[in-house]
Amino acid sequence: MQIGFVFSTAPHGSASGREGLDALLATSAFCDTLSVFFIGDGVLQLIDGQQPSQIYSRDYIASFKMLPLCDVENIYVCQSSLAVRGLEQAEQVLPAHKLSLEQIKKQLSDCDRILHF
Repeated sequence: MQIGFVFSTAPHGSASGREGLDALLATSAFCDTLSVFFIGDGVLQLIDGQQPSQIYSRDYIASFKMLPLCDVENIYVCQSSLAVRGLEQAEQVLPAHKLSLEQIKKQLSDCDRILHF
C-alpha cells in the first residue's frame, strides 16, 4: 500500500504541519512506500533558516531532515508553488524532486491513501 502525505499549509500558523510530520514519521516505521508532497503554502515547510522562536513557536522544520534516515525517499515539491512565492532558489531543509502540478497529480493518483495536512 502506498500512502501519500500532502502538506499544503504554512508552518507555525497552526499545528497542522507539525502533526503531519509526526504522523509521517510514525507511519514510516510501518510502511515502506510513502510519498510526501509539498504544495501551495506547504512549500514553506521546506524552507531552511526559519526562526519560529521569534513568534514563540517550536522549530519542528529541522525534523524534516529525518525523513531520509527513515527511508522516505519520495519527496516532491510543487515547482509552480515555489515560483509563485519567489522561493525557487531558497535553501531547503532536505532535497525534494521539483515537479509540475500535473506531475504531482499523477504521483498522487498512484497512492492508495492520502493524508492531508
